[in-house]
Amino acid sequence: MSSIDIRDLIQAAASAGLEKAPARSGDQASAPRVAETMAGVPVAGALSPIVLTGSVRLVEFALLALCGLVVHQLYLGRPPLALEVSVIFALPAATVGLFETVRLYALQAFRRFVREAFRMLLIYAGVFIAAFTLIFLLKLGDEFSRFWLLAWFAVGGVALAIERSALSSVMSAMTRDGRFDRRTAIVGSGDAAVAMIEALEAQGETGVRIVGVFDDRGDSRAPDIVAGYPKLGTIDDLVDYARLTHLDLVIFTVPISAEGRILQMLSKLWVLPIDIRLAAHASKLRLRPRAYSYIGNVPVLDVFDRPIADWDLVLKWLFDKIVGALLLIALSPVMLATAIAIKLDSRGPIFFRQNRYGFNNELIEVFKFRSMYVEQSDAPASKLVTKDDPRVTRVGRFIRKTSLDELPQLINVVFKGNLSLVGPRPHAVQAKAADQLYDKVVDGYFARHKVKPGITGWAQINGWRGETDTQEKIQRRVEHDLYYIENWSVFFDLQILAMTPFALLKTENAY
Repeated sequence: MSSIDIRDLIQAAASAGLEKAPARSGDQASAPRVAETMAGVPVAGALSPIVLTGSVRLVEFALLALCGLVVHQLYLGRPPLALEVSVIFALPAATVGLFETVRLYALQAFRRFVREAFRMLLIYAGVFIAAFTLIFLLKLGDEFSRFWLLAWFAVGGVALAIERSALSSVMSAMTRDGRFDRRTAIVGSGDAAVAMIEALEAQGETGVRIVGVFDDRGDSRAPDIVAGYPKLGTIDDLVDYARLTHLDLVIFTVPISAEGRILQMLSKLWVLPIDIRLAAHASKLRLRPRAYSYIGNVPVLDVFDRPIADWDLVLKWLFDKIVGALLLIALSPVMLATAIAIKLDSRGPIFFRQNRYGFNNELIEVFKFRSMYVEQSDAPASKLVTKDDPRVTRVGRFIRKTSLDELPQLINVVFKGNLSLVGPRPHAVQAKAADQLYDKVVDGYFARHKVKPGITGWAQINGWRGETDTQEKIQRRVEHDLYYIENWSVFFDLQILAMTPFALLKTENAY
């Protein structure tokens, strides 16, 4: 899917009879239409530049080391000695380190192979010249084959050139497709918003693609077009927009002095899994340079960061897939026995499929072992299961108390990818506490959906599982979920997994 410029959508909307600017001041009729059109366009998620550049470093280190090892084996016909092994690792490490120093791992350098090739090969040659010099000065000439080092230099240089040429072609295609664009919404429509947009566009390669402008004011004080971009609605509309389509970044251009307005808007936006920044380029407030982060050269203040991003996201994905697959294999006999027991106990399917809230409030289908009589199953969970609930089968009571009914969710983790092993438990769409929907009971309830939900979680191992017949129970669950999100690490996930079997022994709240 190629990237789409917001101005193309405006033009398309105008061609369809949607005016670019309403005829009368303050009429926002066209804005929701344009926003709806944009939200309906499929958008691929942005790739992380941090992960990409880190991966290229690892690939180039491995490529050069492999070239040295292969040439050594082909020419000398024996495994490398200890000193040779150290050189096989040291020269690629020095090359990658120097490439990093001169910014050859910037995205722009990946795209400009022809321009950067000479600089890259010059540094690469310098590393080998330095190695030859050091070997000569230390009188280690008899320890190394000169032909091996020269052949390694030649083969490695060609391999680097081919790799960077291929990377340049791939990067150019991905850039055209917008895979590195951070889809960004601007909050505020005053002069500061215009200045921010112009500053971002003047720099060229910032990786920011503005989707539109949102403002908490819906009256004539907020213009319909800001620096060429449409006002798409209010802050409430921004929350809905971010639920419908991919959004990476929100930049506030509201004056810092408008503290009340900012806090009110943040109270609505903090539940979203996106980065939130406060524009600082037009502010009279001057802080130390280290207090700012930068989008290109434009200073901003960090307000909220998306949890579990970049390499953390990769680590969690690998953890889920590897550990999840191992658990699925190890527990397959238990799952088979459970499936047979369900089939023998009552008629109906083995699995129960239920829509639940997933990451960013999207609806996901979750697998469970069926624990109720099929004709009394309650997919929306409009009525919570209580103690001695007549809807639950005999086998169902056992598998619910022991949480064996949750094991099929390993299928969601390993194959569908919409669940994690550890995370806030996914709740059914109509789940209630004291006859009120969860989001009506707990302020900021949807903040627990800033990460992918999990089979087990911090709330569950602390005893907050089972029936939610009081508001306190769901409140405490959410508090534990938010603690998990703010303190996530792979070791925290391992701790929760290790404690889960012991937590399952406490069955007093599980019906």
